[in-house]
Amino acid sequence: MAWHDIAGLVGVLTILVAYALTSSGRLDPQKAPALTANFAGSSLILLSLTQAFNLSAILVEAAWALISLIGLARLLWKRR
Repeated sequence: MAWHDIAGLVGVLTILVAYALTSSGRLDPQKAPALTANFAGSSLILLSLTQAFNLSAILVEAAWALISLIGLARLLWKRR
């Protein structure tokens, strides 16, 4: 298995675990840990897609990463 496949699988696992924890009420989706997990997961999937291009997947993961970053920026802005 190539490095980019492993990165993509880790990204998928990260997002799915964050989603399961959020759905079960163990993780607040508006707090930094959930947003960070979503950003990290989508970034790893995007990294894997640099080696196996898929436009639809890139658009979804880029949007996922951007939304997570906006949420993290909002949290940082509130703290200031």
